[in-house]
Amino acid sequence: MTTTPHASAAGSLRLGGDLPVSRMGFGAMKLPARDWDGPACDPEQSRAVLRRAVELGVDHIDTAWFYFHRDVSANALIRAALHPYRDELVIATKVGPGREPDGGWMDPAGPAELRAAVHRNLRELGVDRLDLVYLRRMPSQTASIADRFAVLAELREEGLIRHLGLSNVRADHLAEALEIAPVVAVQNRFSVLEHSAEDAALLAACAERGIAFVPFFPLGGSGVPADPGLRRVAERHGATPAQVMLAWLLAVSPAILAIPGTSSPAHLEENVAAASLRFGADDLAELGALARR
Repeated sequence: MTTTPHASAAGSLRLGGDLPVSRMGFGAMKLPARDWDGPACDPEQSRAVLRRAVELGVDHIDTAWFYFHRDVSANALIRAALHPYRDELVIATKVGPGREPDGGWMDPAGPAELRAAVHRNLRELGVDRLDLVYLRRMPSQTASIADRFAVLAELREEGLIRHLGLSNVRADHLAEALEIAPVVAVQNRFSVLEHSAEDAALLAACAERGIAFVPFFPLGGSGVPADPGLRRVAERHGATPAQVMLAWLLAVSPAILAIPGTSSPAHLEENVAAASLRFGADDLAELGALARR
């Protein structure tokens, strides 16, 4: 008999010391469309995926107001599928980037735009306070993040945000932010195939401080890579390469929260099942040698 997968098999941690979440979460980026420019996903199926994710024990959903395709947004799908939200459900969102209604990218948000983005997330998700808000730094932004992070810290003091995070940052950005307000999570690109010594050092720094590390594009971002090393480990465990990539994240550090995203019910079940996959030392050594950067 096939056992129904459950996110709790990944274990849990507490965001900021007071928000317990399973280490197997869900990313909402691909709910409106498979990519920024489409093709569009079936909204009914995307809502069904969200409901099924919660049934499978997912209690941490990562979204953003700029996750939309045409007139369908991830926030609206989440609200339609799950509102009123269960008390234990944690919804994280991001501000910083902006998109025009036609999908084109805007200049990164300044302080005033950040306030507007937070209020937009509140309205779209139908909540009075956001559980976790990340300041997302765009690659073109090389200057200090202090003025923008300070805006989010003010909104936290006003009671509109419970916890703060950073996304797409370096160690110096984290240090800068911690001088302003507590940071409970860092969301950066990181996977078994794509991580550097600098990435690993930031992960270790987060773990030492009790800060969650949340990899985006945990499966590569454009489909699971056809890597022979992944296939070998997957075959030994009767798993898929995607499951190996997710299970490696959970194994490499107890600070990591995985947020794989999909609009496919079958892929959702596959991803959550990775929470139960366990590796031996030989597996971890082989996987640890696969990084490309």
